[in-house]
Amino acid sequence: MKPGIFRLIFRHADGALPNVLALAYALAGYGIGLWLMATAPLPLALAATLWFAHALIIAAYLFHEFAHNSIFARPAWNRRAGIFMTWLTGGCYARYEHLRLKHMRHHVDRADVISLDVKAWLLAGPAWRRQLVLALEWAYVPAVDLLMHAWVMLLPFMRAERRAERPRLLAILAVRGTAFALLAGFAPQGAALYVAAYLVMVTVLRFADCYQHTYDAFAILDKDKVPQDKLRDAAYEQANTYSNLVSVRLPALNLLLLNFAYHNAHHEEPAVPWHRLPALHRRLYGSTCAQAIPMAKLLAPFHRHRTGRVLSEDYGVVDAGNPAAFKGAVAVSFLTAV
Repeated sequence: MKPGIFRLIFRHADGALPNVLALAYALAGYGIGLWLMATAPLPLALAATLWFAHALIIAAYLFHEFAHNSIFARPAWNRRAGIFMTWLTGGCYARYEHLRLKHMRHHVDRADVISLDVKAWLLAGPAWRRQLVLALEWAYVPAVDLLMHAWVMLLPFMRAERRAERPRLLAILAVRGTAFALLAGFAPQGAALYVAAYLVMVTVLRFADCYQHTYDAFAILDKDKVPQDKLRDAAYEQANTYSNLVSVRLPALNLLLLNFAYHNAHHEEPAVPWHRLPALHRRLYGSTCAQAIPMAKLLAPFHRHRTGRVLSEDYGVVDAGNPAAFKGAVAVSFLTAV
C-alpha cells in the first residue's frame, strides 16, 4: 500500500505498522489463545492462558487509544473498534460513550472520576462485607475492581434515571453468559482458564493504574461536576502524575503495556499515539524524569499495601526515589463507567 492509503485509514501514517501488529497480536492472542486453553494439554493451555491474558491487556490499552481517536483516521472507526475492544475485555457493560467521557474528564478535570466510592460503601456496610473484601484482596483476588464492574451492571436496576439501559444490559448479559456457558459445557478447562486470565488482566491493569496518579477521586455520575476546591492546572497535573516504567534501561519492554507507562508524556500531550510516547518522553524529560518510577520498585509496595490501600485516607508517602510507602490508588479502572 502507498503512504497515501495509510493516511486514509490511520490517523498517523507512521502508526500503520505498529497498530496493525498490536491489533493482530490482540486478536490472535484472544482467538488462538482461547482455543488452546480449551483444547490443549494442561501445560500448553497454561502457557496459552498467559498469552490470552496479555492479549486482553493489549486490547484494554488499545481501547484507551481508540478513546483518544489516535489510531484510525475517522472518529467513527475509532468508536467501532473501541466498542469491539470493550467486548473482548469485559468492559462492554458500560456504554463506550460513558467510558470515553469518563476518561476525557480524567484529563480535563485532572481528577479521578470513579464509578463507585468503594471505601465509603465498605465503611457504611456490615463488618463481614469489609472483612470479605479485604480477605479477597489479601489473597490477590481483585475484589474492588470486580465490585466496580458489578456496580456498572446493577446501577440501571437501582436508579430510575438509568432504566433505559436495562434492555441493552440484559442483552449483553445474555450473549456473554450464553457464550461462557457454551465454553464451560464444551471445555471446562477453557472456562476455568478464561476466568484466571481475566483476573490476571484486571490485576495487571490495576497495578499500572495504582501508581500513575495521586489525584483527588470523586464518585460522581457523568453530568456531575468536579468540585472547584483547588487549582488543578497543568503543573498540578504533572506533579500528581507518575511514569511507572516497566523498564528505564530497556524502553522496548514498555511495549508490554503498549507504552501506557509513559504517563507523564501522555498527560502532557494526550493526542500523541502510543508508538510515539517513548520519543515524546525523551524530548520532554530527557534521561532523568523526576516523576519516573521503575515498576520493579513498585512490586513490594503493591504487595505490602494491597489491603491497606482499600480503606486508606491517602496515597501514603509519595516519593518517586523511594516508593516503599507509596500505597497507591484503587478503583480507578478506565474500563468501568456509570
